[in-house]
Amino acid sequence: MSHEYQDLVTIFNDTFYPQFNTKLELGGDEPIYLPADEKVPHHRIIFARGFYASALHEIAHWCVAGPERRLMEDFGYWYEPDGRTEAVQAEFEKVEIRPQAYEWILATSAGFPFNVSCDNLHGDFEPDRLGFMNKVYREVESIFEQGIPPRVKMLSNALRQYYEVPELDISHFKVA
Repeated sequence: MSHEYQDLVTIFNDTFYPQFNTKLELGGDEPIYLPADEKVPHHRIIFARGFYASALHEIAHWCVAGPERRLMEDFGYWYEPDGRTEAVQAEFEKVEIRPQAYEWILATSAGFPFNVSCDNLHGDFEPDRLGFMNKVYREVESIFEQGIPPRVKMLSNALRQYYEVPELDISHFKVA
């Protein structure tokens, strides 16, 4: 199955632009979320380098953000760059569990492989990737128990329809 970022852009924009005035757009080296302003009348989720996975990750952050956060650049979140200490990495992972759970649901909806991201390649320690993956998996379980949030569900349905993926349940998710 082929996963072209252009398809994801079209699916996202068709699903959300009319109701949420938000478009997914290809960017350069760094992803960013930019709310509408006097120069651009719509909100923009800008993903890095044409990577399908980057687009899914940025969409997941958009799905987490509430209405007030979606009016702030990068949703008003802090970002500590690569090279984090163990303590800062732990804080980073706490706030990444929900977005990466959404990303996993969306990736699976598209038949696209999901890889958890500790996003700390140059730190002074090795993050516990499997431990983090287990936390993200438990969050996916919780989401399925509580019900998939509306925006995640809308995109999941659109992706499943486009990629001909059957209805999801927790059995579609495994920790390697």
